[in-house]
Amino acid sequence: MKMKRREALKTLLVALVGRPTAASPSVSTLIGTGSPGYSDREVNNPYGLTIGADGSLYFCDLDNQRIRRLDLKSRVTTTVAGNGARAYAGDGAAAAAGALNMPHEIQFDAAGHLYIAERDNHVIRKVDARTGIISTVAGTGTPGFSGDGGPAARAQLRQPHSIAVAPGGRELLVCDIGNHRIRRIDLAAGTIATFAGTGDRQPTPDGAPLEGTPLNGPRTMVFDRGRSLFLALREGNAIYRIDLRRRTLHHVAGTGEQGYAGDGGAARAARLAGPKGLAWSRGRLLIADTENHVIREIDLESGIIRTVLGTGQRGDGPDGDPRRCALARPHAVLFGAGGVVYVADSEAHRIRILRA
Repeated sequence: MKMKRREALKTLLVALVGRPTAASPSVSTLIGTGSPGYSDREVNNPYGLTIGADGSLYFCDLDNQRIRRLDLKSRVTTTVAGNGARAYAGDGAAAAAGALNMPHEIQFDAAGHLYIAERDNHVIRKVDARTGIISTVAGTGTPGFSGDGGPAARAQLRQPHSIAVAPGGRELLVCDIGNHRIRRIDLAAGTIATFAGTGDRQPTPDGAPLEGTPLNGPRTMVFDRGRSLFLALREGNAIYRIDLRRRTLHHVAGTGEQGYAGDGGAARAARLAGPKGLAWSRGRLLIADTENHVIREIDLESGIIRTVLGTGQRGDGPDGDPRRCALARPHAVLFGAGGVVYVADSEAHRIRILRA
């Protein structure tokens, strides 16, 4: 009997030791040293992130005034657009020889063309997928508000921050933050119109119709699979969902009061501080809660919010445990292949990878 018990205990121990355990969440640095620079190891205030059709990570290297490509296998970087000068120049020539002025976000369309939101040039530019030539698709270079119903290249924008290619690829939405509007560019016709916002800095009522409702600082956007557009209001310290079928606005997160509170509870009752980045994947919405120096996650089914990366205090790491890794004003968050998350830890001069 004792022998049988010993054998049974041995079998149990072997089974327990051999059983795979779930890996703990971890964060590591993909590129960046903590100091500003320009090399295969260095970045200088990274902002917008996107993955190209080639599987590489493209990012706005803001204070280097460049758009760069990082090969995720070789870790080699190349410059896609921008010569390092802070200016508005180069249309009609190779994008890498042109000059940019504070490129905040980038997006690819289905044809592989790359669009760049340049805040301080007040324009949206395009890098042609086939030729590599850069051109202006919206904005005149002078800040203002004009041009709805006409050619986008003759319209005025004021500090465009974020862009999103609509499902189907025929339209480009622009967070025209200085005008407190979202503008819509018809990419085939080359025309522009207001999609949302009135220009007023007023609260956005829950359930309100899209037309005629104010938006307070529309900063960044992300589509789900086509039915909704999630929108972060920077000055409004809130997240809204735009129902694209009903054309209505729905409150998702943030009370409107700036702060850092609410983890473990309803996202609508939480406090945010200048959210500037969004990412969506299968019922999860990630927020770059910039002035709180954290990345937060909303379970869209339950409505619960929690912090997944950052301490709530400005800092630089250390890598490892995501809740012990301090960030410095992160501006972008992006879901990658296999569920990994890329984070532009802007003022720590790093791009980090979060693995759940």
